[in-house]
This record gives sequence, structure tokens and C-alpha cells, in this order.
Amino acid sequence: MSAPGARLWTDERIAHAVGNVLRYGVMIAAGITAVGAAVFLWHHGGAETGYRVFQREPIELRTIRGTVASAVAGEGRAIIQVGLLLLIATPIARVAFALVGFARERDWRFVGITALVLGLLCFSLLLARA
Repeated sequence: MSAPGARLWTDERIAHAVGNVLRYGVMIAAGITAVGAAVFLWHHGGAETGYRVFQREPIELRTIRGTVASAVAGEGRAIIQVGLLLLIATPIARVAFALVGFARERDWRFVGITALVLGLLCFSLLLARA
């Protein structure tokens, strides 16, 4: 005998929920990035741009913790970067959500495949160095 809510997770519901994760993730990331662009242009819109010397991003924007702290402080570049980080996190959240959906549906073959994909995504992000 199956649990009362076991069949609530059908393939169609999983696909719909995963689509919503992608849709709303991209919209939130775009909104945050647009706010950051507006803040940046408000403060630096009239500044002269020098293209002769390449300048790296500020030290506080090289870590997630520093980026979030700078964004909370209202720095436009940091807010833009938080939006881009959310945009990168959206497909990872989609894979994680699909993993949960397949597990609830007890489709162990797809749980294994999805767990492998999620592991590879996390592994590649953890090893990334600038």
C-alpha cells in the first residue's frame, strides 16, 4: 500500500515544478542585476573610462561572502555580481529539485543519473579558481 501523497509527484508535476524553478530563478536574477546596474550607473554613470590599463575586480568581490557584504552595503557592482551568482545557481537548483522529485517518485535510475550530474556541477564549481 502506498503513502497517501506518493502519487502527487508525477512526471508532469516534476517537469512543471522544475520549469518554474528555472523561470523564477532567471527572473529574480535579472531583476537583481537590473537593480545593481541602476545603482552602479547612478553612482558612476558620468565617470571617465580608461581602457589603457586593465583593472581587476576589487578584492571584496572575489569571494561570495565579500560580494554579499558589499551588495548589502549598496554597492552596484556587488549587486550585479549577486544577480549573476543567482543566475549561475539557477540550473544547479533545477538539478537538485529534479533529484528530489525523482527520489519522491522512487525512480532510482534517474536519481542516480541526476545525483551524478549534481555532483559534477558542484565539483566543477568548488575547483574553479580565478
